[in-house]
Amino acid sequence: MHYPQSLQELINTFNSFPGVGPKTAQRLAFYLISLPGEEVEKMARAMVKAKKRLRYCSRCFSFTEEEQCNICSDTGRNSFTICVVQHPRDVLVMEKTGQFKGKYHVLHGALSPVEGVGPEELNIPRLLERIKNEGVKEVIIATNPNVEGDATASYLSRQIKPLGVRVTRIAFGLPVGGDLEYADELTLGRALEGRIELE
Repeated sequence: MHYPQSLQELINTFNSFPGVGPKTAQRLAFYLISLPGEEVEKMARAMVKAKKRLRYCSRCFSFTEEEQCNICSDTGRNSFTICVVQHPRDVLVMEKTGQFKGKYHVLHGALSPVEGVGPEELNIPRLLERIKNEGVKEVIIATNPNVEGDATASYLSRQIKPLGVRVTRIAFGLPVGGDLEYADELTLGRALEGRIELE
């Protein structure tokens, strides 16, 4: 069965989104065309508005509508500690914990020689500039716990430590409420490495 061209184009558009397969793309397309016209127009306006207004913060490279994001412009935050993350969405994840009161730096990816992503394709040179120029005392690396994230963390550590700055990596381990028997060996190993002393 062939869909009308406009419907197929809509499905193809959704299918191009990361993590959206053909079936989900179809469901989204059918849902969208079932909405009242004013709802669809409202969604379209929101997308266009976001695309026009959002830009990267000139300091940390997270999303903002101003020159600098609200975190970078907040004088109450600790400017001597920078948490390095891969994507702007990671900033929100870290902020939800309520534990980090410093500033951020968004790389916009991770090192991946296979995909041709080197330090120059990421915001690593700008991070090193910030460390040198802003009196940073600690850099917390919060890249993803996978091959690319680990490679990026190792590279950053080698670049930053000679600058006399403390470099730490967030600990990875077991989820709260989880059972040991369901944890894989890598997760358990990281939980052991990231152990803390009890008071």
